[in-house]
Amino acid sequence: MSLSAAASGFVLFLLSLTVVESQDNYGVTYTSTQICAFKGSTVDIGCSFKHPSRYTYLWNTVWFTKGNDNNPDDLKTDPVYAGRVSYSSDWKSCTLTIRDLRESDSAVYKFRFETIQKSFIGLPGVTLTVTVLQVHVDTSSYPDSATLTCRGSCRLNNHLFYAWYKNGQKISNQSDQYWYTDNLNPSDSYSCAVTGHEDFSSPSVCVQDDSCNRVNYSNRRICAVKGSSVDISCTYNSYESSIQSTSWFRSGRGSEDLREDSQHAGRVEVTETDRGRSTLRIRDLTESDSAEYHFKFKTQSFEWGSSLPGTTLTVTDVQVRGFNGRQLDCVTRCDPYVSSYVWYKNGQQVIGASSSSYEAQYDTSYSYPYQRSYGNKNSYSCALKGFEDFHSPLVCIYVERCNRVNYSNRRICAFKGSSVDISCTYNSYESSIQSKSWFRSGRGSEDLTEDSQYAGRVEVIETERGRSTLRIRDLTESDSAEYHFKFKTQRFEWKSSLPGTTLTVTALQVKVSRIISVHESQTEAELKCESSCSPAGRLSFVWFKNNQFMVERRSYQDLFSPGDIISCAFKGHEGYHSDPVYIPKLPSVSVSPSAEIVEGSSVTLTCSSDANPAANYTWYKEQQPISQEKQIIFRSIWFSDSGKYCCTAENELGKTISKVISINVKYSWKKIAAAALIAVLILAVIIICGIIFIRRKGCFKTNSSRERPDNKAEENSYYYMFDPAPSGRPEHGGPSAPAQSRAAEEQQDDLCYSSVTFIKKPEEHDYYNILPIKTKRRKEKDEEVTDVDYTVVRFNSTQRLRDQQAAEYSSALYSTVRKK
Repeated sequence: MSLSAAASGFVLFLLSLTVVESQDNYGVTYTSTQICAFKGSTVDIGCSFKHPSRYTYLWNTVWFTKGNDNNPDDLKTDPVYAGRVSYSSDWKSCTLTIRDLRESDSAVYKFRFETIQKSFIGLPGVTLTVTVLQVHVDTSSYPDSATLTCRGSCRLNNHLFYAWYKNGQKISNQSDQYWYTDNLNPSDSYSCAVTGHEDFSSPSVCVQDDSCNRVNYSNRRICAVKGSSVDISCTYNSYESSIQSTSWFRSGRGSEDLREDSQHAGRVEVTETDRGRSTLRIRDLTESDSAEYHFKFKTQSFEWGSSLPGTTLTVTDVQVRGFNGRQLDCVTRCDPYVSSYVWYKNGQQVIGASSSSYEAQYDTSYSYPYQRSYGNKNSYSCALKGFEDFHSPLVCIYVERCNRVNYSNRRICAFKGSSVDISCTYNSYESSIQSKSWFRSGRGSEDLTEDSQYAGRVEVIETERGRSTLRIRDLTESDSAEYHFKFKTQRFEWKSSLPGTTLTVTALQVKVSRIISVHESQTEAELKCESSCSPAGRLSFVWFKNNQFMVERRSYQDLFSPGDIISCAFKGHEGYHSDPVYIPKLPSVSVSPSAEIVEGSSVTLTCSSDANPAANYTWYKEQQPISQEKQIIFRSIWFSDSGKYCCTAENELGKTISKVISINVKYSWKKIAAAALIAVLILAVIIICGIIFIRRKGCFKTNSSRERPDNKAEENSYYYMFDPAPSGRPEHGGPSAPAQSRAAEEQQDDLCYSSVTFIKKPEEHDYYNILPIKTKRRKEKDEEVTDVDYTVVRFNSTQRLRDQQAAEYSSALYSTVRKK
């Protein structure tokens, strides 16, 4: 239910004939049977009824569009009409009021009333048509121009005057006709409205294609509850592809961006979930936020500055009315379109009470009826379903004395480090209050004066009877909470489920909104001062650079150098500066461990810098970037990691570079010793192999030089070496030395060779017998030694002989040498 109806808007009675449906002194009279109204407006469907008043009691009245005559669906209970319909309360008046009309509201409306004797329906009813103005474009007449027509879904009166808009601006030289002619331009958009009802203008349309400059709002009117949040949306398009800036503003304050308005500091947010759709979100609404809100955008050659209506926001509180009887009504100044309500009695929710009206019960604790009627000690409050945190103040009925607690402020924003007062008024039906205290949600009902977290920081003040004030000093962000008051009498204790006062402790923050230019040693940037909430009052921001006052405004643009310190504060509260912001200071580089770096060890390089906002780091080796972490960790460092290192620290305001450090990685002694040992071993193997090779090459003789009778080298001959028995080794080791052989024969008769070694040529043949070869020398010997017998010697060639190249055959012996 609304305290006052919204503006009626445009309503056209197409057939204003009084229709009377009567029968047996029962009748319904409609003011008109056909009504045309604009979308978003309010319409009153006039109606009156009659019935025999003598001995007749009116039982029920209802308006309906659905259901049958015997069981109609009451519009008040239809969620589609929730919060938008009301019936006249005058005697025998049945006028129906519908607010914020929608196209879906187009229907035939009928009234039905019921007495004890019978029910009656007024036929044929009233036909309501909800229309939306539209601009129709006709380009058939002329190729370079268009004829625009303003139309609705129901026929409008030709005697009406019209207003035309081009790119959001009213056209001053047009003839107030329902049609308008103009030259074609693909960038232009057009809208129309009935003069005197510009709030219900048509959407802006393009004359060519669909890429013109235009802005259309999703809702023309919004009703929101005090303390809640609201979203105001629009769609927009620019003929030029590049949009330089977008913003929201409110009527009566120029075109100042709401994000720059200190009254909305910390409470507004602009989001774009889809391209071409912008949403303004306002939190913690106050009644002063009631206004008309507009959107604008700017390109390089065009700026949308519309004189068309935007979205009108109405912020309402909730109140309980109707103290002259037992029926209480929950009322608002506008209709937030809710279908259900919540009622409270002495701070506790009444189960089952969901209507906008509530019938208070008599207090049965009294003995006499007059005491029950005029001595009710209970208090009552109501809220819209889904908005229970924004309930109405508690009120007493019949008398002013009842059990209740009302808080002076539902929400308070305070600065970190400052003090705050949280107040309430309270009353007890009983005159004697035994105890009272303040507590915070989430900690039971512990008295804050006994809470160690608040020790020495809280005090409770009562400057007048029935008003208590909680004062908290030296606020911290952890003090943000919901605070409650309670009291206790001999027979009653106030235990409310209603919300108390929510305190938000904020600290101002400086944010970098954009970087304008970057120079060698300076950065030009724009800064903004932000907070998580907005203190009461319209406050402005002041800026300080190196503790010197600079300017008074929400944003601050300047050139910033290393060493500059910038902060902001609310004017009048300069003692509560924001945390300062500054370019990163010269980074320091540390090496851990700091001792000599040996290959294979673990080494950590750390870059650190004092900066706000926090710095991002980049590491360089020999002027090449290698890492974007604060630390470089070598799990096992190598000699190749040696080099010159430095790092940079960078935030939104600028960048600084550290000094260069040199990392020298030395070889490990253990690795050097191991490498030396391996080298020595390899060298020893090479030397030994060389000695063996040289010795064998010097010791082995080939009999290839032995001549055959035809002076040709003997083919397939063996290289051999005789090893005599220890008793007598020949000096040159071969039977080809006759002189030595003769000397040996003279010394001993029997000469035994312990072993004979043979190296076979590549062509390996098996020789099973060796026969003496008679040479010239042999003949000479034969003359001296007339008879020498050789036993048979067998030689078997095997693979081992080829692999080892010098295998000993111990079985190959000259067993006996005899002289005859």
